[in-house]
Amino acid sequence: MNQTAHSATIRGPRAFGAIWFGQLTSLFGSGLTSFGLGVWVYQLTGSATQYALITFFTIMPSLVISPLAGALVDRWDRRWAMIISDLGAGLCTLIIALLLMANRLEVWHIYLTMTASSIFSAFRWSAYSASTVLLVPKAQMGRASGMVQLGESVQLVVSPIAAGMLISTIKIEGVILIDFVTFLFAVVSLLLVQIPKPEMTTAGQTSKGSLRQETAYGWTYIRTRPGLLGLLLFLAATNFAVGFAQVLFTPLILSFASPEVLGTVMSFGGVGMLLGGLIMSAWGGPRRRIYGVLVPFLLLSLLFILGGLQPNAVLIAIVAFCFFFCFSVIVSSVQAIWQIKVAPDVQGRVFGVRRAVALSMRPLSFILAGPLIDQVFDPLLAKGGPLADSVGRLIGVGPGRGIGLFFMVLGVALIPLVISGWLNARLRLVEDELPDAIVAEAGTAVSEVETVASEAIV
Repeated sequence: MNQTAHSATIRGPRAFGAIWFGQLTSLFGSGLTSFGLGVWVYQLTGSATQYALITFFTIMPSLVISPLAGALVDRWDRRWAMIISDLGAGLCTLIIALLLMANRLEVWHIYLTMTASSIFSAFRWSAYSASTVLLVPKAQMGRASGMVQLGESVQLVVSPIAAGMLISTIKIEGVILIDFVTFLFAVVSLLLVQIPKPEMTTAGQTSKGSLRQETAYGWTYIRTRPGLLGLLLFLAATNFAVGFAQVLFTPLILSFASPEVLGTVMSFGGVGMLLGGLIMSAWGGPRRRIYGVLVPFLLLSLLFILGGLQPNAVLIAIVAFCFFFCFSVIVSSVQAIWQIKVAPDVQGRVFGVRRAVALSMRPLSFILAGPLIDQVFDPLLAKGGPLADSVGRLIGVGPGRGIGLFFMVLGVALIPLVISGWLNARLRLVEDELPDAIVAEAGTAVSEVETVASEAIV
């Protein structure tokens, strides 16, 4: 894919705003489908394992192909990489809608289409992440990361409420068709912008070679920079716990409440992420961004414990709000560190490896979640179970209480992990030891970028 000239395009920070808005719309549609299919599968099967497998097939293919996708994105026009990715994911969504309308949809169909969509998302994510630094000045990188989190929070704030209302009127088939239209909207927004080709750096020249060599270079780049390697391994370990929360949150709520309550609780979590994204987009994060990673993770460990205490929708809604607020700050801070410290022309391959390693533990947690709950933790807190007269007196017994106990165990396990990360000097001082790979652009007015950010948020 070669960079092609095209007229009447939007460039610079305004191009980022246009891309961001298109992706925000697409994420809203994806949130509709995710909520609808999650409820559909869990109500159809009643199995935490079946539900967990959908999440597994949504994530795992993307992780496997991410290093290759990143290397290809560095070779291709990043705009076209995103366009093709959105079109492919939209086609997968359309197939699910057609199968539903024909009353032919089965769970394995969802596994298959989610696998294909996951592969397309690997290319889209690498291209989107690597393009930001080409459109937004260094001084505004933290704000841009906050805006990206704002887009993702819409998926949690608006989508569940909208899906709950729409399913009763246009059914799940109509909801998924809306998702397909939002993919097309994202494509149109990409057709209106121009993403410049990054200038060749020393790192880019060093990494040139065969596709296999360029793919492997992403790991070499990280491995030779201890601070980034420490950050990456820390994220991989903490993502193991986050993966369990991701896949077990819906079964936890549905074990004692209705899908409508689930949607409301998820929306509280989304409001937390929305607020976190708003604050990060206006503030840009702490001066030492690593503090925006370690401190919120310590708070997350405490929230895991609180979330498992009681089957109370109000309590869990408050926990979800705080959890996703902290998570938004973490992701924005992490993204800003990587975008500033990694050379722009190799960000695709480096970010591809980073994504694969950082999220590598999540598929394992997806696989283990169902069997651990169904065969170990649920029996422990069933009526008459081994822990019913001890732990059960504190957190209750019956459906969903095994998941609650498991959340508390995860929270306790996270505390020493976060402390060890803080004691790792290379991780804690990554911003001091590693020089910035990008410099502030001369002549770019901060006020202009702030205006663009405000327009995009609105």
